[in-house]
Amino acid sequence: MYHRIRDLREDKDLNQGQLATILSVNQATYSRYESGKLEIPIQSLIKLADFYSTSVDYLLNLTDQQKPYPRN
Repeated sequence: MYHRIRDLREDKDLNQGQLATILSVNQATYSRYESGKLEIPIQSLIKLADFYSTSVDYLLNLTDQQKPYPRN
C-alpha cells in the first residue's frame, strides 16, 4: 500500500507537504504514512481514494484495477 500512495503522489508531481495539506495532517505524519511507520486512518484513505479517483481497495493492494467502483 505504501508504495502505491507514494507512486500516485509522484505521478501527479506532488510533494508530501501538499498531500499532508489535503489530508489535514502535518508533513511528518504523511511521511510516516508513506513509509509504513504509521497506519493511515480510514478517513484519510477515503480522501486519498477520492483525490486520486480510485478505490480504497486499489490503495490497499486488494485489486490492480485503478478505476473506482461506481457509487450508488
